Amino acid sequence: MIEPNRHYTELQDSYFFLELSRRSEEYLTAHPGAHIYKLGIGDVSQPLCPAVIAALHEAVDDQSTMEHFHGYLLESGTQFLREAIAQHYARRGVTVAEDEVFISSGAGDELGEILDLFDPVSRALVIEPAYPAYVDTNIMSGREIVHLPAGRDCGFLPLPDGDLDADLIYICSPNNPTGAAFPREKLQAWVDFANRRGAVILFDAAYEAFIEDADVPHSIFEIPGAETCAIEICSLSKTAGFTGTRLGYTVLPKALKRGGMSLNAMWMRNRTTRTNGVSYILQKGAAAVFTPEGQRQIREQIAVYKHNAKTLMAALDKTGLWYCGGRNAPYLWMQCPDGMDSWSFFDLLLEKAQIVGTPGVGFGACGEGYFRFTIFGSPDDTQEAAKRLAELF
Repeated sequence: MIEPNRHYTELQDSYFFLELSRRSEEYLTAHPGAHIYKLGIGDVSQPLCPAVIAALHEAVDDQSTMEHFHGYLLESGTQFLREAIAQHYARRGVTVAEDEVFISSGAGDELGEILDLFDPVSRALVIEPAYPAYVDTNIMSGREIVHLPAGRDCGFLPLPDGDLDADLIYICSPNNPTGAAFPREKLQAWVDFANRRGAVILFDAAYEAFIEDADVPHSIFEIPGAETCAIEICSLSKTAGFTGTRLGYTVLPKALKRGGMSLNAMWMRNRTTRTNGVSYILQKGAAAVFTPEGQRQIREQIAVYKHNAKTLMAALDKTGLWYCGGRNAPYLWMQCPDGMDSWSFFDLLLEKAQIVGTPGVGFGACGEGYFRFTIFGSPDDTQEAAKRLAELF
């Protein structure tokens, strides 16, 4: 009889997320007609911008005519989209070749699938608090995980220790859940560490569109030496509202080699085996994001979320509670008051202010005692939630 992958027994179950939903539903049942102000789920509330919608409609029409119909596409993505992304990097002063860009169905999928490139005996370093998928995907593949705790003392932005024994290094900047963003100097330290060790950085750049500070890189490839040690995984989910549309891209430099093998060539081989690529319609919509009009429109939408961030930050400033994030990221990470644990604070906010956020313990043990707010809610709900936060504390 075939044996299942028993590494799945090592996973934490979905209790955390089920419990968050259960407590919210229980409250609504006990308080019919109550309105909950949802600042927990990192999903967008603004619709796709007009340039994207127009491109999607055009692509649908293309599929209705013999002259413009598209069947199977290149597994790594259409040339027009890969070129548009390479040009987007060039406008920021970063040289990326079109054949170093791989189109995907989203960063979440790619973060797990990219592990196919590495031997399971390699050790993965996860800076915590962390997006849970970093841990879970490595557990599923049987890989040993090195947990690097981060805290308030370093602003949740630790530096590499010479004694760290890891081969894969996850860095998310700006970070989910903490909202902290690595400045150039600290990111350079990680790049230098990876090159010395021969490790590979998996750089999650899903939130780069929210960066404001000049000293915070939008791409790890702004850092000298990154092309020989890093893979960048990007998403249009938060950048352009593609959470329900699903499209992302991965930048894998041809200069990145390990054990005499080109990881770029390996990933091309992987994609041609494991996927038939992303649909023409979605890629046509994504290409519109990188046009001048598309960029202008998504900046307007991001400005809505940025205003939400300022609203929440002003409320937290009034309370005197410690927090980070909000300025360069779509998340605010606050310390629970009076030594409360994350779930007790969740219950307090729900009962006293009808606000739902995310308990920090869901992002690892060192997230206990912290709480995450998202800025992706509607402006009206965010305004009211901020008012209630300020009044409560």
